[in-house]
Amino acid sequence: MFSKKANTIFQDAISTYKVLNTIDQPFHNKFDKTQDLIAHLLYRKCWIDTVQWAYEDIIRDPNINPVEALALKRKIDASNQDRTDTVEYIDSYFLEHYKDIQPKEDAKINSESPAWAIDRLSILALKIYHMHLETVRGDATAAHKSACQQKLDTLLEQRKDLSIAIDDLLNDIANGDKYMKVYKQMKMYNDDELNPVLRGTK
Repeated sequence: MFSKKANTIFQDAISTYKVLNTIDQPFHNKFDKTQDLIAHLLYRKCWIDTVQWAYEDIIRDPNINPVEALALKRKIDASNQDRTDTVEYIDSYFLEHYKDIQPKEDAKINSESPAWAIDRLSILALKIYHMHLETVRGDATAAHKSACQQKLDTLLEQRKDLSIAIDDLLNDIANGDKYMKVYKQMKMYNDDELNPVLRGTK
């Protein structure tokens, strides 16, 4: 099933990042896009999410230097755009993959595209990783560990349900029971022509 492959790749990306565990480490995609494009995209997607998770932790330091915080905010903005672009690349992969499927006359559209559901699956992998760490923290109280274990159980159930939903959606598309229709995000705040503040600086 597709979700099993995705979840395995997400765990691999997180584990690889955590070896050095620094936002400045170089990125090397383990998957050749000419041989396994979807694996290449999934690995990149989760790596972006993992780095951004670290960015979001760092910027919440109440003692962070304001100049460093602004620089980090710029990195978060760039990371968000990279994340969106990668999600759209994943949807483009599925559009190409299913291009020869003829939807049935009563085929329906899903509320979100496959890639945006996969985006949530990648974030879930990070939540599960970090929540698990809280259940085994040496300096945490028993009450804290117990509360985090309950949250972890919920996250694991959520991943199971979301994985099933993604596999069902892809099967429905492959069978013609649903069809894909992708809308680009068209983010306006990063566009020099659409953001009035950026436009005023030109």
